[in-house]
Amino acid sequence: MSLPDHRRPHHRPLQATSAFFDEHVGGVDPALVTEAADRAAHLLVRGARESADRAVSERLLHLADTEGIETVAEVWAGSPADSLAGCLWRLYLLRSWVHAEPVQAAAQFEEGRSRAQVARVVAGVAEPPGPEELKAMVDEVLRGIAEGDFADVLFRGAAFARVISAGRAARAESGHDDVQRMLAMAEQLEAAGHAELAGRLA
Repeated sequence: MSLPDHRRPHHRPLQATSAFFDEHVGGVDPALVTEAADRAAHLLVRGARESADRAVSERLLHLADTEGIETVAEVWAGSPADSLAGCLWRLYLLRSWVHAEPVQAAAQFEEGRSRAQVARVVAGVAEPPGPEELKAMVDEVLRGIAEGDFADVLFRGAAFARVISAGRAARAESGHDDVQRMLAMAEQLEAAGHAELAGRLA
């Protein structure tokens, strides 16, 4: 199965929720849309950690729920993997899939954890990795955007994706493309984590 599964609850239509998006309504200039996406990502990642508002992590966590994953896709989906916007898109995409298919995600994680044991430890999923444990894990990872080290968030996301990739490879119902997409996501998030440590992620 590809990521994400589109059989998800319907979200309300895309709305302009931040002032700096209002000036770009209509998408006349793709460069301006890209700039807006980058500014939003910077505010969410860099600004959140500077905020004294403890509720900011919960708002970040539920961004895709309250605004719809379509909103995130609209501004971040085309961003490169080595950018803040691209990283946020991949992290929210993982969360969207786990919350939409928790039983399937748990089965794939269970299958993959014996084949990617180091990644399993880094991912930090509780034992046994049932659907609720996986949902809690991805939520915890995304809270880290506001509360913790962003490099750690990226490495944990990468480790989770790598375990899922190994699980998909072992399960007959998973196609080669599904395995490769998840593996590519793991590698992209891991590379972004190293870029963050080197101060090169923007």
